[in-house]
Amino acid sequence: MDLRHLRYFLCVAEEMHFGRAAMRLGITQPPLSQQIRALEEELGVKLFERTSRRVYLTEAGKQFEPEARLTLQQAERAMQKARLAQRGELGHLGFGFPASGPFVPRVADALYEFRRAYPEVELTLEEAGGSQLIELIRSGKLDLGLIRGFDRPILPDGMECACLQEEHMLLVLRAEHPLAQAEADPEIADLAGQPLVLYNQASGAGINEQFIALCQQAGFTPHVAYRASGLATLLGFVAAGLGVTLLARSLARLRPDSLVFRPFATPVKSRLWLIHNTDLSPTAQKFKNAVLCEVRA
Repeated sequence: MDLRHLRYFLCVAEEMHFGRAAMRLGITQPPLSQQIRALEEELGVKLFERTSRRVYLTEAGKQFEPEARLTLQQAERAMQKARLAQRGELGHLGFGFPASGPFVPRVADALYEFRRAYPEVELTLEEAGGSQLIELIRSGKLDLGLIRGFDRPILPDGMECACLQEEHMLLVLRAEHPLAQAEADPEIADLAGQPLVLYNQASGAGINEQFIALCQQAGFTPHVAYRASGLATLLGFVAAGLGVTLLARSLARLRPDSLVFRPFATPVKSRLWLIHNTDLSPTAQKFKNAVLCEVRA
């Protein structure tokens, strides 16, 4: 059934006059009458009664009118949704990040602006790190993600990344710890013999290995006493005096009263990388553009 036939039918039903309906539609009356007849023939029913004085709906026409109106409205909604999806303004976006991700102002601002600009997009946010996040994106369960690491992450074929920003890493330790009270900022070498608290393999892959490599470059093998699956546990272990850890500067605002955050005398910097599959949906591309725009701002 041609949607144009439905529009013509509804216009005549509203005007109850073929001449006025034709004027509204911007056509002449004979073609309009032909289109209505074609619709009636297709349906096998008579929709209008026509006399020399008036036009009125038959019982079949009365029953057909609300359904025709709903059909046109649904068709309009379908076309609008298709256009929005093509522009990336409708659909689904899956975004993964490490614990520090939402505390990076530019990332938080991009999420805020994207949510405000495209409220129709279904947004899935998941905290994940390292190899777990890479696999979630590679398999299509998430569209984009953030990975923190000292160096560019090694990614499977079909994935790519961009460096969003560089950030200082801080040593986190209990306030009573000697390194917290020392006048001089610590060096990596000062951690020799210190119990360390790191993220577990799934959460801290990348940062853990590279930090351990820094320790080895400083001449010692670090003692990893505990591993944590989340930020709260990590900070809780350090607050309990079970060891020290490293965190990005963006997380310093979460400082519990019992903890001290100190910069290293020789700066230790990590990078935040935006990773994704090469082929992005229009919605994911729009979010990528928003994040990169925030970074360049």
